[in-house]
Amino acid sequence: MFTFLRTLISSLYLTNRFFAVMGGLFFLFGISFPFPILLPIGKGLLAIGVTLVAVEIFALYRIKEGINANRNTPDKLSNGDQNDITISLENLYTFPVKLTVIDEIPFQFQVRDSNAEVSLQPAEQTLIQYSLRPTKRGEYSFGAVNVFVSSPLGFARRRYRFSQNAIVPVYPSYIQLRKYELLAISNRLTDAGIKQIRRIGQSMEFEHIRRYVRGDDYRLVNWKASARTGDLMVNNFTDEKAQHIYSVIDKGRVMKMPFEEMSLLDHAINSSLILSNVAILKQDKAGIITFASKIGSVLPADRKTSQMHTILELLYAEKTNYTESNYELLHATVRSKLPQRSLLLLYTNFETLSSLERQLPYLRSIAKQHLLVVIFFENTELRTLLESPATTTEEIYLKTIAEKFAYEKRLIVKELERFGIQAVLTAPKDLTVNTINKYLELKARRMI
Repeated sequence: MFTFLRTLISSLYLTNRFFAVMGGLFFLFGISFPFPILLPIGKGLLAIGVTLVAVEIFALYRIKEGINANRNTPDKLSNGDQNDITISLENLYTFPVKLTVIDEIPFQFQVRDSNAEVSLQPAEQTLIQYSLRPTKRGEYSFGAVNVFVSSPLGFARRRYRFSQNAIVPVYPSYIQLRKYELLAISNRLTDAGIKQIRRIGQSMEFEHIRRYVRGDDYRLVNWKASARTGDLMVNNFTDEKAQHIYSVIDKGRVMKMPFEEMSLLDHAINSSLILSNVAILKQDKAGIITFASKIGSVLPADRKTSQMHTILELLYAEKTNYTESNYELLHATVRSKLPQRSLLLLYTNFETLSSLERQLPYLRSIAKQHLLVVIFFENTELRTLLESPATTTEEIYLKTIAEKFAYEKRLIVKELERFGIQAVLTAPKDLTVNTINKYLELKARRMI
């Protein structure tokens, strides 16, 4: 009995309907003083109301478990993407019920309106689905699933608390990784905005001899094989393989700037993950280098089966800091760790030409041994300001300053190209597409 009372006190909630009815009865009792004829009616209604509340409480508590609920979450969430979460519900009562479901979502999402209203018939099951978009890597803690149950009378509610506490890690965007992987396998990367780049010249990596089909270049005809077989045969070439592709990620303070609630570092990490997978699918070798004031991780380029899993786990653990990035140390690391000429895709951010000039000697030195591509970001807020009309003196000043910063970004591109360094200036939302386009362009031009 004591256990039942403790359960009743901790889980019973009276509804707005109950208080509305009680308020009406109090009003009826109040006006029964000048009108005594209303007093018996008030007493009768009060007795009926108390009886109905008692019946509803008995119906809700007569069985121990009247509702079954279960939250289904992925093993890991994808950073920057919508991740589906489902809650399965089952009514074990013998009467229809109305449910209010409140899931305790991780505090990082700052969600305050996660209530869901559901009506279930006896023995009926249903699913509630919602999506979450994390914007930062790390561990996210889910709390309990709270289910408030009321009968058709609607005077009281019983709370069920399903303690499904779970810690779910948020990894770099593996959803986008799978998307681009499927497109690359089916040669449909153009569906995601990847350009078809015309090959310049002919790859010198021989693959096999095959029969001539209409449209083949006649210059590829293998006359000796044709003479032996009696059929017209041509040489088939393929892209050069096993080239070393490194994503070099700056983790310094310049990568802390947010865009669509995600830091530039997280955008760079997502792009690096997808690019590495595309490179491996193209039979190249992918590796990772991270740095800030100190060198973070150096993963040698490879294309073994476990390489993508290693890259995913490595990128998951990387964190930004507020220190100045040490390009001199990066130069020394690249020189000692990468003896073979490689394609280095450097994700960083330069806001002014003077900030580039401080690091330019190290970038030029790296570019002498490797093919270096510097990838940095447009300030999309400035673009919005530039595209809006200026009507006041203050707006004219702001627009002039914005134009100066935008002009400096273009100067940075020119300065890098002047010293033979490839440059990609991109909005964060277009980072992945523009980076893959650059990689495929350099591969098509035989520059790697």
